[in-house]
Amino acid sequence: MTRRHTLTRNVLTSIRNQRSRPLDSPDHRGGGDSLLVASYNVHKCVGSDGRFDPARIMDVICEIAPDVIALQEADERFGERAGLLDLHRLKEETGLMPVPIETQPKSHGYHGNLLLFRQGAVHDVHQLKLPGLEPRGAVIAEIEMERGGALRVIASHFGLMRWARRQQADRILDLLGSRDDRPTIMMGDFNEWRLGNGSALRKLEKLFGPLPAPVPSFPARMPMLSLDRIIANRSGLIDGILVHDTPLARLASDHLPITARVELGTPAIEG
Repeated sequence: MTRRHTLTRNVLTSIRNQRSRPLDSPDHRGGGDSLLVASYNVHKCVGSDGRFDPARIMDVICEIAPDVIALQEADERFGERAGLLDLHRLKEETGLMPVPIETQPKSHGYHGNLLLFRQGAVHDVHQLKLPGLEPRGAVIAEIEMERGGALRVIASHFGLMRWARRQQADRILDLLGSRDDRPTIMMGDFNEWRLGNGSALRKLEKLFGPLPAPVPSFPARMPMLSLDRIIANRSGLIDGILVHDTPLARLASDHLPITARVELGTPAIEG
């Protein structure tokens, strides 16, 4: 199927789905020992209505109630790149705490990537500068969950140029290849919806295996493209990937958040 036909199919499917979009917050939480993880490009807290409102972003995060969440564009783009969220309020209301990184004094994240977790301990944090014309990066951390089990999490935001995305995928794969194997999830805005040989997603399949079915998350008011992803290096490690599609989420950013359940007891390695 050609690129043009694929895009046309996505547009038509999105239009048909508008009538059945839910009016209330979907239940994305699993039972037992599973963790709820999420990825959310907050668009510098500027909503699909053009209004800057960090409180709406935090309210959406409260709707999700994740155990781990990766945020993209959580800082201002220029100058001091100051963080845009009230992290104290977020901790009080959700228990989420930022993974500590070395960055500019007022920034929340690394090149806008902010990784938050609750009820656990973090170690071996690594900030990875990604190649390309735009300033892009990734945050990698090992999280020991309080309920038991450990998880490596990669929070990333790929660039707008296709060639840069391929190089960025290679850079992350090179880093993981130099580290011990362990349960790993990667999530963020990959800015990639194509699956051909030139796609960064195809490169990531070398380590992460066949990727989960995409869920359209952009643009928030009428999602057509699956730019946001959650992938894992073990079969069965993640399940139930959903878009968090609520009235507030449709306004708070130009992306909808996506969520998944993580089963830390999964032993099998993909591939």
